[in-house]
This record gives sequence, structure tokens and C-alpha cells, in this order.
Amino acid sequence: MTSASLAAALDSTNLRLDAPAADIVALCHEAAKHRFACVMIYPASVPLAAEVLKGSGIKIGTVIGFPSGRFSTAAKAAEIDEARVAGAHEVDIVMNYAALRDGDLDLVDRELRSLSQRAHGHGQLVKVIVETCYLDADQRLTALRLCEDAGVEFIKTSTGFGSAGAKVDHIAAWAAARRGKIQLKASGGIKTLGDARALLAAGATRLGTSNAASILAEFTGSAPAAAPTAGY
Repeated sequence: MTSASLAAALDSTNLRLDAPAADIVALCHEAAKHRFACVMIYPASVPLAAEVLKGSGIKIGTVIGFPSGRFSTAAKAAEIDEARVAGAHEVDIVMNYAALRDGDLDLVDRELRSLSQRAHGHGQLVKVIVETCYLDADQRLTALRLCEDAGVEFIKTSTGFGSAGAKVDHIAAWAAARRGKIQLKASGGIKTLGDARALLAAGATRLGTSNAASILAEFTGSAPAAAPTAGY
């Protein structure tokens, strides 16, 4: 792994509830400097990011149905449409994981297929957040199958607002069970280079983190190694 390949695996994220515009501008400049995979921000911040990142080649990602996933399919579709007009290249859609837990797989399947088709029609890359901390092992594999059947590019572990974030064993189980080319995104609680290395080794190809710059600095030796983290 090189510093460039590590940077290209990081979705530099600011989903803080109190983040001012100045922080979003700083996030964008940092992403352009380090060549992160994308910035991941709230929908209302997308127009600002599009202005700051114009001509940089850095992708803009935003969240849909966030953080609960308990929105109507029509509401999520409208968010996707507005995000594309505003300049978002990638959408991280929160699955209605409550419906999955209740066993209403038809509802989840119909919604994911519909939203995937809509976003792909806009040329957007789709990641589906399933909030693994609230799913058991069988439900996590069911979520993987539903995402594969919907044709999305990524399945993603967490919103960062649940009871826990990304787990190495959850990523490894998905990597072993996937049937095709779906990719895995780990997010939530990724604070150190050690966290990043472990999740990438388990099979993740994207990491969502609000600590992208510090993880990269740790890799290049321009910052001291951070203490290992446990859990979220």
C-alpha cells in the first residue's frame, strides 16, 4: 500500500450535526490536497462543496435517508434527485434496516432496486448503509444479498450514529460470502492507521472516516501513531 492508494480508499467525512460551512470548505480543500476518494457530507452542503471542488476531480458524496433509513421510498428518491442536481457523484443510502429486522424483505428489496436504478440513471455510484450493529449475523448476510440483487456498487457498515461502528469480523464475513463484485465500505469509529489497515485487510475497499487526514499523516510518518481504538 502506498500513501496514494490509502488516500484513494478514504471517504473523508463530516456529518457532525454542528459543522459550520467553514468546516466543509476545509474538508474539501484537504480532500483536494490529499486526493481522497470523496468528501462525504450532508445534502444541504453539496452545493458549497461543488463550488469549492470545481475542476479538482474530487468526488462529492452525500447521505440519503440518513441516519435511520425510515423514510418513504419517494422521499429518498427525491433526495437522490436533488443531490444530483446539486452536484453529488455518490449517494450513501440508508437501508430501511428496521424493515429487514422485521422480516419485510420484499419492502427492502423493492426499495433498494428502485433507488439503485434511479441513482444509476443519474450516473451516481451507490453505497447502501445497513447499520450492522443492529443486525445479527444472518441479517447481515441477508443485507448483503439484497444489496447484490439491487446491483449497488457498495454495501456499507454504519452511519456513525448507531451503537457501534465498523467491525473487522463483519467485513471479513461479507468478503467471504459475496457472490460477485460488490465492494465493501467500512465506516464508524475508524480513527487510526491500525483501524484502517485491519479493515482493508479484511476486504474493505473504502473507509468512511472523519479522521482521513490524520490516518494518512500517520502512514507517512508526519504524525505520531495514534493509540489503538476499540469498538466505536
